[in-house]
Amino acid sequence: MITLENLSKSFRSTSGSVVALDDVTLDVPAGVVAGVVGPAGAGKSTLARVLSLRERPDSGVFRFDGRNTGMLDERSLRVARSRIGVVPTGESLLGQRTAAGNIAVPLEQAGMDGPARRERVGKVLDLVGLTDRAGTYPAELSAGQRQRVAVARALVGDPTVVLADDPTAGLDADGAAGVLAVLDRARAELGATVLVATQDTSVVRRIADDVAVLEHGRLVESGRLLELVGDQDSLVARAVLPAIDEPVPGGYAGVADVVLIGFAAVGSLLPEATSRYGTDIAVVGGGVTKIGETPVARFRLGLHGFGADAALGWLAERGASVHRQSVRELAVA
Repeated sequence: MITLENLSKSFRSTSGSVVALDDVTLDVPAGVVAGVVGPAGAGKSTLARVLSLRERPDSGVFRFDGRNTGMLDERSLRVARSRIGVVPTGESLLGQRTAAGNIAVPLEQAGMDGPARRERVGKVLDLVGLTDRAGTYPAELSAGQRQRVAVARALVGDPTVVLADDPTAGLDADGAAGVLAVLDRARAELGATVLVATQDTSVVRRIADDVAVLEHGRLVESGRLLELVGDQDSLVARAVLPAIDEPVPGGYAGVADVVLIGFAAVGSLLPEATSRYGTDIAVVGGGVTKIGETPVARFRLGLHGFGADAALGWLAERGASVHRQSVRELAVA
């Protein structure tokens, strides 16, 4: 669906050239929710503008549905843009138009007739859960509702790709949850590929299938989210899994950090390892979170008994990520 090959983009500033994207290579498959994460200035917004075909890269290739967008003529470029829905950062609605009126803007610009336009607007209002607010002006909506209207406006043209640049910025927990639920529905019910650029790793944890990490314009890590969290050394795992900050109590013969993914693994692997190998396994740190609907645990385990090594090996054979720790090093830390 989206393929970037050695893509770079820079801008001129008063202090010289600023590299916003530096040799980025990335694939986003069709039908996924992909999260692009990184701190302010990492290049996320520039990437979103390139993907929305509002900016051209200085070098490299952006392929959309297999076609090199750098080779498209103006007519083909307009057609490609029409297949990409954009949710901009911050407030973007027209204050003098109702929610329905704001959503209808792209259809009016495309010349769609009134009955077809009203039908399409009604469908996306239902999708974002705002049918009862169709005639309400932006000033009378909450911040989360206004952002859902912005998402609906991006969806009303039935795009194949939706780009959301920091869509939950400035929203409270309920508002953010509502926006993320709508983006997830866009993928599930409309079949759209969704790409979300954000500083907030909780956004990725809640809705992303794939994730890419940008730092200073460079892609430093990417892949399937559940695969990356299984690698305790990955940047993504460190960012989205529960932290382990608690000191290790004394008296344990060994300590190990484990990541368990899935309902069965989180619920049963540790008790079964304990009974199977006659060892004492105690959870001394960490916790459980969710990646989408999948529970993921990151625990620090205190170990007793001769069967500890065998138990850890058995856990690893069943898909757990296991890092044996030095009790002495942890005590010093």
